[in-house]
Amino acid sequence: MYRFLRPLLFRMDAERAHDISLRAATLVQNVAPSFIEPQYHYEDERLKQRLWGTVFPNPVGLAAGVDKNAKLVPFWEAVGFGFVEVGSVSAMAASGNPKPRAFRLPDDRALLNRMGLNNEGAASMAERLEAGGNDRTRPLGINLVKTHDPGVMGEAALEDFRESFRLLAPHASYVVLNVSCPNTSDGKTFEEPHALDELLSTIFSEQKAPGLEIPVLVKLSPPVSERVIFDTWTEDIISVAQAYGVHGFVVSNTASDRKGLDTPQSTLDALGDGGISGAPLADRATCLVRYLYRATDGEVPIIGVGGVRDAASAYEKIQAGASLVQLYTALVYEGPGLVKRIKEGLVKRLREDGHVSIEDAVGEKT
Repeated sequence: MYRFLRPLLFRMDAERAHDISLRAATLVQNVAPSFIEPQYHYEDERLKQRLWGTVFPNPVGLAAGVDKNAKLVPFWEAVGFGFVEVGSVSAMAASGNPKPRAFRLPDDRALLNRMGLNNEGAASMAERLEAGGNDRTRPLGINLVKTHDPGVMGEAALEDFRESFRLLAPHASYVVLNVSCPNTSDGKTFEEPHALDELLSTIFSEQKAPGLEIPVLVKLSPPVSERVIFDTWTEDIISVAQAYGVHGFVVSNTASDRKGLDTPQSTLDALGDGGISGAPLADRATCLVRYLYRATDGEVPIIGVGGVRDAASAYEKIQAGASLVQLYTALVYEGPGLVKRIKEGLVKRLREDGHVSIEDAVGEKT
């Protein structure tokens, strides 16, 4: 069905098309939920694994940024994702950057966005998830970010993260600290070892409280190239994270540079600033997955995101050390049927490689 809808959606502004798609999904979720799952259902025991004490029925997840306000969790579960990550969400609601702020780069099968972390705020999300009760069938990740306001800095920024964690941790299977978003005027405020140390100290002091004892992950920026051999900055980040017992990494965020793009420079100049996601990030993100897997001796689960667009690219990240992978940009180009196709392709590859479980393939090519 999506191949018929895509030409219509691609005639629209990227953000408007996204909003219309979400409204259509909401209608289906509310009016005819039983219509969804039969079309997309595909599960196999070989794709199941347990991470952080939680069972993930398959390793293909929805990346943060698609469903910022957690309005479509049942829909994403019915489509067949093994887990869903919502957000990024901040303590205070934010309208984001001025429009237009999202663009497609078809020559690269990529997106450029400078959304600016628009979201309805942590309290609104908490209320929505509370109203939804315990009907979720898949693990839910919640991606937290500092409120997009240059005035929220220092202790106020730490309190901002703390408030979001308090409100949302009870509803999550895991929480991601998004310290690396490039699309705000105040920049990557916590992706620096000393600042990250302060943030983790704040969050892990809260994490000890009853009801808040959930896994905490950190989302990192992509490396500058796909050939990282040793990186002092990354080593410092890993050291700080391990000191607090961070439970995992999400690799990686969008890229603020324009490396490796086929889109004409004149087009890029006209579009302006923003983070790049999609196929151009694939090798860089996979490189950092492999680097982190080696640096942590494979003991810290990694979620690989960036350029996952088919079973081959998903399996490449898994073999590099990712236990889970996530999709965003590829959904824009391929539609929700991609989830099933990736799962089928992963099972085929596991069978060909003689693996009985997806866990057997994690890190086998590091």
